[in-house]
Amino acid sequence: MKLKFLTILALVVIMSSCGGEKAKEEVAKEQVKEEVVKEKELDKIDPMKDKGVGPIKSITLGDIDDALVAKGKEVFKAKCTACHKITKRFVGPALKGVIQRQTPEWIMNMILNPEVMVVENARAKELLMEYSAPMANQNLTEEEARAILEYFRTKI
Repeated sequence: MKLKFLTILALVVIMSSCGGEKAKEEVAKEQVKEEVVKEKELDKIDPMKDKGVGPIKSITLGDIDDALVAKGKEVFKAKCTACHKITKRFVGPALKGVIQRQTPEWIMNMILNPEVMVVENARAKELLMEYSAPMANQNLTEEEARAILEYFRTKI
């Protein structure tokens, strides 16, 4: 009788612990589903409205500033060409036409704040997944990033 009671008790304990694990699994699955939904919502953001994450909230662009273009070209050659080419894919994406694909704010925030961008920005996450290499933070100033942006506004 005592053995029968212990056997039934053991079965009840086993069954209840399985039920608890199932409940935990269901909660985990729901959390994953919520994350996927959030990611899909982020993917719907128009790239020409996405300003990215970082210090640059708004930029007003005027006529092309040739002096700024020259500085941007110089900084780009010194800091960016190890990973980026203008017309072809390399470690990072080709940059020709980047101004038509992303907002100026997004471009500058990606230059200035790449670690946060690849964690918090949907497009930056996509690029990280596609290229399997995070963008290196070159510790550029806002002025240098703005010069690179001005360079991007020209022939590329």
